[in-house]
Amino acid sequence: MEQKGVLLESGTNELEIVEFSVANNKFGINVIKVREIINPIPVFSIPHAHKHIEGIIEIRGEILPVINMARVLGYPDSDLPEMDKYIVTEFNMQKVIFHVHGVDKIHRISWNQIEKPTNLYQNLDSQIIGVIRKEDGMLLLLDFEKIVVDINPETGINPNRLKQIEKRDRSQYKIVVAEDSALLRKLLSDTLSEAGFHKVDFFENGKDALDYLETAISQEPDIEKAAQLVITDIEMPVMDGLFLTKQIKEHSTLSKLPVVIFSSLITDDLRHKGETVGADAQVSKPEIGELINVIDQLL
Repeated sequence: MEQKGVLLESGTNELEIVEFSVANNKFGINVIKVREIINPIPVFSIPHAHKHIEGIIEIRGEILPVINMARVLGYPDSDLPEMDKYIVTEFNMQKVIFHVHGVDKIHRISWNQIEKPTNLYQNLDSQIIGVIRKEDGMLLLLDFEKIVVDINPETGINPNRLKQIEKRDRSQYKIVVAEDSALLRKLLSDTLSEAGFHKVDFFENGKDALDYLETAISQEPDIEKAAQLVITDIEMPVMDGLFLTKQIKEHSTLSKLPVVIFSSLITDDLRHKGETVGADAQVSKPEIGELINVIDQLL
């Protein structure tokens, strides 16, 4: 994990996935979110904790919660708990440990190899954000942000964070948002509307957003008639936000558009990735109030 962010250049539309198992089922997590992988150590249980919280442990002076992924996914506990692994993660400005049954290998893939779940098994409550086909089966990418928010809603986007924002008319501005999570698209739609932004076009991935912008300027050279600003997540199937940002900033016309990366992956260690591709600003989820402040500064 020490080399994460070094192996992959920013804006290549590639990522590395840590493959792990829970009850013989295969799942994946972006290497960028992983701080380290450790063997099980004693967990201190917490009275009246959420059913998915196994307890807390101390790692190098930090007290971190342990989420039991078998409970989250509705699977039985491990038959060989001494062989289990703890995945120590950092995203959304917090550190969380996920208790899994095994860690297998790291895969380097392109975002366009990740298929979006179909409506038959994916909805607002789904924990699956992508499917990777492999020769020996499938690997499911999980929405770890949603897993944490379901346990503690205060860690998610909260419209109450907008109370400090200056109330004024922002309806003249048109914004394009690339965000693959249906839940977050709805939350962003509600909060941007509350802030006064009523002209917002949402897209499920970077490619759809880029296609929209390129089509718009082919019909009308004035880009401001299509959008005045782009907000993008980083992790998205087909085309990620870093690659989208790079494509916009290298385009002769679109490069004028301010791009704000709004992602759970904005940390001191990873901020350089957005800077490399030319992002005008980067805001960590769930700081929606800060996002509005940044938008106001750029418009």
